Amino acid sequence: MMRSGIGIQTAQIRPERQTGQIHVYDGAGKGKSQAALGVVLRSIGLGIASAWQTRVLLLRFLKGPGRDYAEDAAIEALQRGFPHLIDQVRTGRAEFFNADQITKLDRQEAQRGWDIAKGAIASGLYSVIVLDELNPVLDLGLLPVDEVVRVLKKKSDDLEIITTGRGTPSQLLEIADLHSEMRPHFHPTALQQGIEGIEIYTGDGKGKSTSALGKALQAIGKGISQDQSHRVLIMQWLKGGQGYTEDAAIAALQQSYPYLVDHQRCGRDAIVWRGQQQELDYVEAERGWEIARMAIASGFYKTIILDELNPTVDLELLPVEPIVQAFLRKPRDTEIIITGRCKHPPAYFDLASIHSEMICHKHYAERGIDLKRGVDF
Repeated sequence: MMRSGIGIQTAQIRPERQTGQIHVYDGAGKGKSQAALGVVLRSIGLGIASAWQTRVLLLRFLKGPGRDYAEDAAIEALQRGFPHLIDQVRTGRAEFFNADQITKLDRQEAQRGWDIAKGAIASGLYSVIVLDELNPVLDLGLLPVDEVVRVLKKKSDDLEIITTGRGTPSQLLEIADLHSEMRPHFHPTALQQGIEGIEIYTGDGKGKSTSALGKALQAIGKGISQDQSHRVLIMQWLKGGQGYTEDAAIAALQQSYPYLVDHQRCGRDAIVWRGQQQELDYVEAERGWEIARMAIASGFYKTIILDELNPTVDLELLPVEPIVQAFLRKPRDTEIIITGRCKHPPAYFDLASIHSEMICHKHYAERGIDLKRGVDF
C-alpha cells in the first residue's frame, strides 16, 4: 500500500545482476555532474561486493584543457582510489560559447567525443558510461540527436548510461529511464547570498545523496592535490537498517580512503511516518545531531554530509534553532551538505549559498522495473 508523507523506503537486496538504465540529470541547479559521480561511486562499490566488476568511462564534453572544473578533484579521487576501474576522456575547448559562436573545432571535438562514446558502448568493456555535458552538446546542434538516440537505444542491457547538462532534447528524454531536473532556489535574506559552504539538496527526484557523495569525493580530491588531509564525515539520519542507496558507495570510499572518511548512522530499521514517531526516533535523531554538532564545531572535517537531516527536522524529531546556531558558527573552510525531502522548509534553508531541488520527471520504478539493490524510492 502506498503512503504519502516523509519516510525512507529501500529496495530488497537481491543477488542477481540488474538491468542498466539511461539516466538524465539536467536543469539549471547545481548537482548534475556530482550526482553522476555519486552513481559511479555506488556502482563501483556494488561491483566490489559482487562477482561483477564495474569499469567506468567518464567522457566529458565541452570541458577541454586550460580551465579547472568543479568535478576535477572528485575524478582525481576516483582515479587514485580505483585506477584500474576509471577511464577519463575530455573533449572541447575551455571557453564558454553559445550557438552563434560555434567553430569548426567545436564540431570536430564533439564528433571525436561521440566516436569514443560509440566505441565504448559497443565494446562491452564498461558497466557505466557517463556522458557529461552531452545534453548541451545536442542542444547546440553539435551532434545529430537522432543518431545519438539510436545508438543509446541499442546499448547492452547491463550497461548504465548517464547524461548530464542543461537543454536536454525531447528525443533523449523519451528514451530515458530516469530523469531528474536540478532546479535552483534562492533565499534572499540579510545574509544576501547565504553562507559559503552550506549546500542543500531537496526534492522528490533522484540525485540528492549521490550529489552529496560527489562533494565528498571532491573534498578528498582537493586534499590529494594540495597534499593536505581533507577529512569527510557522512552522518545519516533515518537509516538504521541495511540496503540503502549509499551503502556501497560509502563502503568503496572507506576502502580506498580509510583514514579520511568517517561514517555514522542513526535511526530505526523502519520507515518513520508523521504522527507515528516513537520515543526511540527522537533519541536516535538527537544522538545523530550531537555527533554532527561536535563535528561542525571541531573544525576537524572539511566536508560534513548531513544525509536526510531535512526529513528528520520535518518530522519534528529535532528542533531547528540549535541547527541554525551551529551552522552560523561553522568554521569558514568547513563545507556542510544537507540532503532529503522536506515539505516545510526550516529556517536554516535561508543560510544556504546553494539550494538545488531535484524534480522527478521520470523514474523506472513507476514502470514496474525492479529497483536496484539499495535504491530508494
